[in-house]
Amino acid sequence: MTKRLTEKQKEEIVKNFKHGLAIDVLSQKYNCTKSTIIRNLKKNLGELKYKEYFNKSKTFVQKSRTNRNQTNDFKKSDFDGDDLRKDSNNPDVLNENITASDFAPIDSFFEIAPLDYEIDSSSRKELSSVSILDIDFPNIAYMVVDKKIELEIKLLKDFPEWEFLPHDDLNRKTIEIFFDLSLAKRSCSKDQKVLKVPNTDVFRIAAPILIERGISRIICAENLIAL
Repeated sequence: MTKRLTEKQKEEIVKNFKHGLAIDVLSQKYNCTKSTIIRNLKKNLGELKYKEYFNKSKTFVQKSRTNRNQTNDFKKSDFDGDDLRKDSNNPDVLNENITASDFAPIDSFFEIAPLDYEIDSSSRKELSSVSILDIDFPNIAYMVVDKKIELEIKLLKDFPEWEFLPHDDLNRKTIEIFFDLSLAKRSCSKDQKVLKVPNTDVFRIAAPILIERGISRIICAENLIAL
């Protein structure tokens, strides 16, 4: 079950995020999923401000990694083997005259019995998504559509919270639904409108049609739903 954040924790998350703390770090710090962190940030900052701070945080992380790699390269150069050999008083210099007789011989050995466990080689379920058959939808949901009531189809790579998925998954077509009307309105642009779905069973009924159109996932709150 998703951990419920207190109002104080939500304020701290927003403050830390503005100062460049990454989403995965915030997730570990407050013991909740990355999707929970992102949802609360979008709710407090709005979609545009969230993306602005997210891009700044991403740039900061990349610079930190670059600086760390440069530091490691510098330290490595300080311990170059040629420099060690020049210093005859350095205790770390290896004695090049060591021979095999200086090491104690191995007089015996013992055999380790092979592990006798049955290995499960069956196909593994995808852990990142949940089947639509296992989702308990609420009575009402909301969708963002254009003025002609056409579905807004996106790719999974358009959602930062799922960027950890493999490349093939990130190219899957998806639609997004909302359980909260205010969140749906925040994601709605001038050329779009929020559509109320009074019977959420329609998603299970329409699943075969969506698959025919190449749509294989639904994003909803913290869930990635597989059709």
